[in-house]
Amino acid sequence: MAFPRLFSFLSVLTLSLFLTTDASSRSLSTPPKTTVLDVVSSLQQTQHILSLDPTLSSLTTAIPESQSDPVFLNSSSPLSLTLHSRDTLVASQHKDYKSLVLSRLERDSSRVAGITAKIRFAVEGIDRSDLKPVYNDETRYQTEDLTTPVVSGAGQGSGEYFSRIGVGTPAKEMFMVLDTGSDINWIQCQPCSDCYQQSDPIFDPTSSSTFKSLTCSAPQCSSLEVSACRSDKCLYQVSYGDGSFTVGTYATDTVTFGNSGKISNVALGCGHDNEGLFTGAAGLLGLGGGALSMTNQIKATSFSYCLVDRDSGKSSSLDFNSVQVGAGDATAPLLRNSKIDTFYYVGLSGFSVGGQEVKIPSSVFEVDASGTGGVILDCGTAITRLKTEAYNSLRDSFVKLTSNLKKGTSSISLFDTCYDFSSLSTVKVPTVAFHFTGGKSLDLPAKNYLIPIDDAGTFCFAFAPTSSSLSIIGNVQQQGTRITYDLANNRIGLSANKC
Repeated sequence: MAFPRLFSFLSVLTLSLFLTTDASSRSLSTPPKTTVLDVVSSLQQTQHILSLDPTLSSLTTAIPESQSDPVFLNSSSPLSLTLHSRDTLVASQHKDYKSLVLSRLERDSSRVAGITAKIRFAVEGIDRSDLKPVYNDETRYQTEDLTTPVVSGAGQGSGEYFSRIGVGTPAKEMFMVLDTGSDINWIQCQPCSDCYQQSDPIFDPTSSSTFKSLTCSAPQCSSLEVSACRSDKCLYQVSYGDGSFTVGTYATDTVTFGNSGKISNVALGCGHDNEGLFTGAAGLLGLGGGALSMTNQIKATSFSYCLVDRDSGKSSSLDFNSVQVGAGDATAPLLRNSKIDTFYYVGLSGFSVGGQEVKIPSSVFEVDASGTGGVILDCGTAITRLKTEAYNSLRDSFVKLTSNLKKGTSSISLFDTCYDFSSLSTVKVPTVAFHFTGGKSLDLPAKNYLIPIDDAGTFCFAFAPTSSSLSIIGNVQQQGTRITYDLANNRIGLSANKC
């Protein structure tokens, strides 16, 4: 009687093994999810960016001064500005596209080093109050303890984006660098003891009826990380990881946002000694989360931008209070670091390549109790940096699914995974997607993770490893996506193709 039961058991086991093996083989044979990279279009843009007019005059004249006087607005009013890539405004000084890319990456590495150092100082409680701006008898501001080299912006590429705003009464319009990784707003000012070249006339505070120097007891002055006092005028200093710096008088003035409106008494630095990589721009518009940023000063409940491709001649917009997170958008938690309020952290859980999840522990992307780690969104960093463990897993997954593609140079600057697409007009590649905590995901366009390194058809996988515990989502991966910072509800919205 035992034999029939044994036969029945073996039959069920055999059938189970057959079904399991069959399901496994079918799973392995499922083709990866792919998308198409337009090689020709990308290479055409590399030529376009090198052939632009060497001045900002065409764009300056294309954005006329306001014909009617914008009205003063309250904090809930919508504001909008046009947004441009820096490399479409400042002509390249490079002989070819590869040298431009290498200079961009060099500057990018300096920026990343500056960001990680700033967060490390905050986490470790390092006191930077000994960095004091001083003012000597020759009316020249000088900086102390700047350990990084200062280099000219004329020879450097950049991951920066610009917008045009008005400062003063009557408003003087000028191009400003947008920076979600900075809080202090500033412009170059007369008298100028040392200023870099900018496209617009340097701002003269005596020409503005609403310009007011802040006293040393003003709350804005005490909120500065580095400040000093001279003749009861508040002095400020901001230095950046690439060696750039600005020093001058901290003041308030009216800021005009195109034809949207204007807001009075915005605190900004009036820089009399400014050096570094800001060539072309009049100053910087700080969009960080700190108390002195533009977003906090105008009490914005949200702001939104879409970064156009850096090598295209198109423009998009920067909007305050007017763009909301849509029902169909990918969303992610907007997180804050209790040790530093400047940076916008995002809840990232992982990646998928070709529709298949990359195995990365979620703890790799978390901020720990000390304020170390996490993932920030930064519009000034170009290439997304991932902790080495996460990068290796992402890269290996991508390489595994691109074994049919012709490999290029083994490594170029930050990049260790490159391809030769010189003989192709288009190429089918596996998709890459961000996965956010909360369950939402965002598929990236192919051009946001395979970028040209030269004009001959070399493309590289546009992520890079970092030994730091901090990961940064850079602007190459953000291009073409409308990113909304819902400050009131602490969430990020990401909308593809809504520029």
